[in-house]
Amino acid sequence: TIAQVLAPVGYRSFMSGKWHLGTPDPTKHGFEEFYGTLVSAKRFFDPEHLIRLPEGRKARQYPEGEFYATDAVTDHALDFLEQARETPEKRWFLYLAYNAPHFPLHAPKAEIAKYAERYHGGWDKLRDERLRKMKQLQIVADDTQLSPRSHWRNYGETKIGVNPAWGSLGKDRRLDLARRMAIYAAMIDRLDQQIGRVVADIKAEGELENTLIVFTSDNGACFEWDPYGFDIVSSNQNILHTGDKLDEMGRAGTFHSVGSGWANAGNTPWRLYKHFNHEGGIASPGIVHWPAGLKSKPGSIVHQPAHIIDLLPTAIAVSGAGYGGTLPLPGLDLIEQLGDPKNNERTLFFEHQGNRAVRQGKWKLVALDDEPWELYDFTVDRTEMNDLAKDHPTKVKRLSAAWDKWASENHVTPLPRDLGVKYLKPD
Repeated sequence: TIAQVLAPVGYRSFMSGKWHLGTPDPTKHGFEEFYGTLVSAKRFFDPEHLIRLPEGRKARQYPEGEFYATDAVTDHALDFLEQARETPEKRWFLYLAYNAPHFPLHAPKAEIAKYAERYHGGWDKLRDERLRKMKQLQIVADDTQLSPRSHWRNYGETKIGVNPAWGSLGKDRRLDLARRMAIYAAMIDRLDQQIGRVVADIKAEGELENTLIVFTSDNGACFEWDPYGFDIVSSNQNILHTGDKLDEMGRAGTFHSVGSGWANAGNTPWRLYKHFNHEGGIASPGIVHWPAGLKSKPGSIVHQPAHIIDLLPTAIAVSGAGYGGTLPLPGLDLIEQLGDPKNNERTLFFEHQGNRAVRQGKWKLVALDDEPWELYDFTVDRTEMNDLAKDHPTKVKRLSAAWDKWASENHVTPLPRDLGVKYLKPD
């Protein structure tokens, strides 16, 4: 881990938030202190859902009815920073992994009220609004086309469809869905406030200029499992909330998701969502802030692709740490990339639940688990709408062979038998 690599060069490492990596204790992997959850998020209003480690450490106590996980994760992160500053001769690393806005959709009532009327216009209108704003901010090219409404497959693929037009839905369904999105937005609002608390603390300590801050998100908005979202538990179960029940949504004891229609809007203008390797499932926002170390103009936008695998090599380069691993690192120094963003023709590979992709220069090869490869030219078609696979069979063959080689060398294949993917022989 980054924490283990940084320790020999005088760093203290701390973590607050979600640790969901198949091992039961991040303090066994380089982190001095931990507060958070070791499983997927289940409850945002329940203090018993989050724990302190190492064993014997005491978490903060909150008055009845005043606990909210996003705030508590921040509180403990700030405690850890205070602890780190007790040894000024050492540097610190903080991994702050918020659960929000992962389901269940839980948010304080006052935050939800801010957005109670915001989303009644529906996801079609919202997608148009967001694309216009993204063009104004130069996040995407002016000629970017909005992809059609994405399809969805529920769990087990017992049902499949395309996100419906908002206007085709009944009034009660629109009210239910608008409230789900209001809660989702409220969770992000509260998240933004808490990040602000951390940045303000770093600034107050005179550390902001020489602290490298990297902000990024999970792998695409989550569609689970259909346009209406689910309730009670992640499943195909949906409850249509009407009347007074709308006001109860998002409170303690409830459990909702946002559904594929709003997830499609969240991934504007891209196709598909988390679980897939089209842009809606892998194109995450990234913000890098380091006034003392970045050569880039503040506020500038870099369009060359980077990857989560770049964070460890970046930490090594910035800290001067060594790397004791036996295998070469697949990532690159992010700071060096930002200093020379045009010099980046790297090849990146992806796989999630049998869905797969290769990105090389302007080309992207991508496929669903049970579909043939698709090929797109990202200089003109990053929304992946004009499949060029039949026009460039040699390129498809070369890139797919590269994916096969990467998958074999990195233990991606053979895929687990329970995925039921037919294109590759299961183990």
